[in-house]
Amino acid sequence: MIGLDTNILVRYLAQDDTIQSPKAREIIEQRLTEEKPGFVSIVAMVETVWVLDRAYGLTPHEIVGTVERMLQTDVLVVENEQEVFTAMIALKDGQGSFADAVIGALSARMGCSCTLTFDRKALRLPGFELP
Repeated sequence: MIGLDTNILVRYLAQDDTIQSPKAREIIEQRLTEEKPGFVSIVAMVETVWVLDRAYGLTPHEIVGTVERMLQTDVLVVENEQEVFTAMIALKDGQGSFADAVIGALSARMGCSCTLTFDRKALRLPGFELP
């Protein structure tokens, strides 16, 4: 397995850099295999979604499609795949941010009774409460 940093994922997805994007494409489409997949950490996944939203202005619908394709790609292993899927659904349903949904899903997975927050938007997600 080969770990992939956020910048590799973003350059592959955006295809906006004449030097780095072709290298990222070669890594993901030729170098990675099901036997030697790329590892996408939960941190890299959250950063990627943040960059696609903030730097590239993708809509939640476009981001959901991107995350869904990443989860379905045979040459990628996504850490905490179920929590990423849960966060993707929350984003799709307009319940809150992807990052907040990941935080809530990971807290629930660890058996937390709730996740405390001051963030009013996060309160739309299951399991979040004001302190």
